[in-house]
Amino acid sequence: MRPDAVAIALSRFERAFQQPGRYLNASEVCSPGMEVEDARDDLERAMLHLPPGARRDLGRLITRIDAEFERRTLPEPHYIELAVFGWWWTRMRER
Repeated sequence: MRPDAVAIALSRFERAFQQPGRYLNASEVCSPGMEVEDARDDLERAMLHLPPGARRDLGRLITRIDAEFERRTLPEPHYIELAVFGWWWTRMRER
């Protein structure tokens, strides 16, 4: 991972969560590899490589991010096969 990968991932969520409205706007998807779901993948990968203290700290942030992401998205039953990549890939934004 790049040295700034966690900071970039966190900034993607910060930008996404600043969107007005109840649900995340689907039109805010930049391009493949730049979506918040990709950022969540990066955070998950980072957790595997961090020492215990940093892992706990990032884990607390991820818990809050996950709760907000779940609150601002809807379940998408047609994406269930993507669950192998992470539950966050089974959610959809406002269309």
